[in-house]
Order: sequence, then structure tokens, then C-alpha cells
Amino acid sequence: MNVEQFTRFLEMIDGWVWGVPLIVLILAVGIYLTIRLRGLQIRKLPKALKYMVHNEEGGEGEVTSFGALCTALSATIGTGNIVGVATAIVAGGPGALFWMWMAALFGMATKFAEGVLAIKYRVLDETGHALGGPFYYIENGMGKQWKWLAKLFAFFGVGVGILGIGTITQVNGIASAVNNFFDSNNAWTFQLFGKDYSYTVLIAAIIVTVCVALVIIGGIQRIASVSQVIVPFMACIYVAFCVLLLIMNVTKIPAAFVLIIQSAFGMRAVAGGALGAIILAMQKGIARGIFSNEAGLGSAPIAAAAAQTNEPVRQGLVSMTGTFIDTIVICTMTGFSIVLTGAYTQGLEGVAVTAYAFQSGLPFSAKVCEGILMLCLIFFAFTTILGWDYYSERCLEYLTGKHELTMKVYRWLYILAVFIGPFLTVSAVWTIADIFNALMALPNLVAILALSGVVVAETRHYFKRLSEGSIRE
Repeated sequence: MNVEQFTRFLEMIDGWVWGVPLIVLILAVGIYLTIRLRGLQIRKLPKALKYMVHNEEGGEGEVTSFGALCTALSATIGTGNIVGVATAIVAGGPGALFWMWMAALFGMATKFAEGVLAIKYRVLDETGHALGGPFYYIENGMGKQWKWLAKLFAFFGVGVGILGIGTITQVNGIASAVNNFFDSNNAWTFQLFGKDYSYTVLIAAIIVTVCVALVIIGGIQRIASVSQVIVPFMACIYVAFCVLLLIMNVTKIPAAFVLIIQSAFGMRAVAGGALGAIILAMQKGIARGIFSNEAGLGSAPIAAAAAQTNEPVRQGLVSMTGTFIDTIVICTMTGFSIVLTGAYTQGLEGVAVTAYAFQSGLPFSAKVCEGILMLCLIFFAFTTILGWDYYSERCLEYLTGKHELTMKVYRWLYILAVFIGPFLTVSAVWTIADIFNALMALPNLVAILALSGVVVAETRHYFKRLSEGSIRE
């Protein structure tokens, strides 16, 4: 089987697992929770944003709520915001951005539920080490008879980390950006497996791999401390440049918005192709939206479980701000930049699409735009690699009972996956990531539905106590 045949095989599997049933299930869970929680993600968003930066005093856990959020954001704000949005719009049309918004809006309710369950069912060992996430709320919330489902989630979580979101896609995006900036014509190349690669790709792979290895040895505290510095700074820088691009092209924004809506509902498709266009836009938009903000995947609860808090609902509110920041803010900025500059029509793929948008829309030279995008993508993707190492190690810890040798071997395999990521094709990389995302989401969505009554009861009890003054914000 050659590379092309393997890629087609992966795309066939991807089309099956990310078909209409899973798309409907993800949206249905978010809509169901939104109804049961009475639109909490909209009504309580201001309070959630306040809690995001106001840590709870005296809470048990390993890191602050803000630190846990930054760890979660470090894993979500990555290539999905820059490369993933571009990939979705190129494949599914501008309408894919609308379906990313829908995935985020309802996904905020899902992310809230994940945060609540993570704190309620977490386990604190004798050293204060917090153990939590879908495997614990499946086992402790649904019952011991569902432990097989918890282990299934943990197995897919390890796969997502080492073969999906965590390593290959992130370092692939970094290497592509570095290559485009320093050696876009591939003047300095070497051959590997019959394909030419620029030496810039090899150098980027080595540097990123070494930096990842230096950080992940320190565990959650070091990952959180690095994330709290890099994530807010780079997110603000990236959004600032996107806002500048939108201001410079403000007259094109209304037309771009109309185009997004029309494309989302097949109004731009040729006769008879409207339904196919809608399904394609939904599939690509929701898949990339979930890839970016991870609502429903069950990854963020693993970080949320380490937060220093005694209130599940409070952490649920903090957790859902991650989806708002990731998709409603950052992905929207990227999407509008790509649509209003027409970058998705240029026959480009991956980071080159967003690079074209920046070069066309910003009042800087092409080299400066490439440099800005390269730095943002490097830091976003780097922190995602760190965050997903934490997630996948916790999944492996659950599977193996924290077997030390297995954990060490996995850590080195993770580092190896970071190194080889740039040498895999872009389409194959993103397809593998999509497949693992879907498989990981299924056990978590089942658990959220089964425990939705617990989430609603906890939420009502918290806000009742808050209104009575028995607890403080």
C-alpha cells in the first residue's frame, strides 16, 4: 500500500466515523444540555469570565483554576485555530465557520458539564495529587460495571495524544510554518523515504522535540506555569493582528458574513447540490470546531480535575470559557480573515491559507506577515503538545495503575512522535487526528448524557446557595 492508497483508506474511515450520526450526537448533547441548563452558557458567561481570573480561596487541588484553564487552553489553542480553520474552510467552504460557531455555542454547555463532573468525581490521593477526568466520572458516577467504558476512553485518549491532536498535527504545523518562512522554495533539501524535505523542517523538529522533553519532565505544575505565561500573551498578540486585518478590510466584513451564512445552508451550491454542500460544511466545520475547542472530547476535564476548588459548578463555568475564547473569539478571527481575503480559493492548504490571508489583508510586507504567523503558530502548537502530554499520561496512568516503567516508555514515545510528525503528509495527519477525536468523544458523550441529571442538580444547588449568601463568589 503506497502513501496515496493509505491516505484514501484513512479518508474512508474518517468519512465513516465523522458521518451524520456522530455530528448529530455531538450537537444533540450540546442542545440537550443547553435546554436542561436553560441557556446557562449565555446567561452566566459574564460570571464565568469573572471566575476565570478570580481564583477560589482554600480549594483543594494542584493548580489554580486559572492555571487549570490555561493548561486546558494550552491544549486547545493550537494549530486548530490557525491551520484547522483554514483546512475546514478550504474543504467545506465558508459555511464551515458557521458550523464551528454552532459547535462552540452548544459545546460550551458540554464543556460546562465536563468541568462539573471532573471536580465532583475526582480522587485526591494521600500526596494531594488530583486524579480526575471522564474515566473517573464514568467509573464513580455511572458505576463500576461501566469501568470498561472508562478504559475505552482512556485508550483512545492515549491515541489522541500520541497520534492525533497532541503531537503529529502540532509539530507538523510548526515545521510547515518554519519551512514557509525560511526556505519556501526548498533550496536546501534532503531525501527521506523517497521524498524531499527542507533542512528547516529537520531543524524545527529537533528544536521543538528538545524543548518539549525539557518541559514535560516537570509534570502539571511546570506545564501550567509555562502555559500561564505563553497562552494569554500569544492569544492576545494573534487576536490583535487579526483585529487589525479586519479593521483594514472593514468594508468587506458584511459581505463575508453573508457569504458564510449562505454557504452554511447551501445557498451558493449549484442546483441539486445544496444538501451535499450543507452536510460537507457541517462535517468539516463541526469536526474542526471539536478539534479546536475539544468540547465533548473529554480532554479538558482531565486538567479541570487538578484545579484548586471545592465547587464543581464554579470550575464548570471556568471550563466553558475555554470554548468561548478558543472558537468564538480566536477561530472566528482566523475564519473571517480567510473568507474576506479569499484565501480559501487560492488552491493552497494548511498554514499557507492563513499566511495568504495575512499577507493580503495586513499593511506589512509578506515576510513580516509570515513571521508573525510563524511565531504565533509555534507557541500555540508548542503549548498544545505540552497539554496533551499531560492528558495522555493521565489516561495511561488510569489504564496501567501508574506503572512507572510504562509511563517512562510512553513519555519517550511521545517525544519520538513529536520528532517524526513533520515528515508525515498534511492530509494524512489531519485525517488520523479526526478519527481519534471521534473515537475518544463517544464514551465521554455517553457518560455526559447518563450523568446530565447530576450536572443539573449540582448547578441548581450551587446557585441556590449563592443567592442565599451561604457561599461567596
